[in-house]
Amino acid sequence: METGQTAPLFSLPADNGDTFALEQQKGKRTLLVFYPGDDTPVCTRQLCDYRDGIEVFSDLGVEVIGISRDNADKHKRFKDKHQLPFTLLTDDKLEVAKQYGCAGMLGMRRGVFLVDESLIIRYAHVEAVALFRRRREELVEAIKRLD
Repeated sequence: METGQTAPLFSLPADNGDTFALEQQKGKRTLLVFYPGDDTPVCTRQLCDYRDGIEVFSDLGVEVIGISRDNADKHKRFKDKHQLPFTLLTDDKLEVAKQYGCAGMLGMRRGVFLVDESLIIRYAHVEAVALFRRRREELVEAIKRLD
C-alpha cells in the first residue's frame, strides 16, 4: 500500500467482542498499527509508546487501532497488563495484513498506516526488520506535516 491509495476495507473482531469495520471510520483519522504479537518485547515497547502519547494522537484527531494475529482473550490480558487505551483487532489468518503488505513468511510484519477521513492512506510504513518500529515522535511529526 502506498500513500494516496484508498485503504482496503476490512472487518475484524475487536478485543471487546465487537466487530471493527474500517468503513465505519469514515469521517475520522485512524492509525492502523500492525504488529507481530502481544507481550513481545518490541511490540510492547511500541504500543506502550503510543499509549504514553495517546493525548497527542487524540489532539490531532487520530484514533489508534492495533492489529495482530492474537485472539481477543490474549488482547484483553495484554491491554489490561499495559493499560492500553485503544482497540486491538485479531487478524488470525493475516488476510488484512496481506492487503496492507504486512504479511511475511514468519507471520505479521510491523507496519503503520494513517488513514484519513475519506479512507485514503496518507502515511504508510512497513518495517523491513521486525526489531525496528516507528516511534510516537516520528508519527506525530508525520501527521503534523499532513495538516
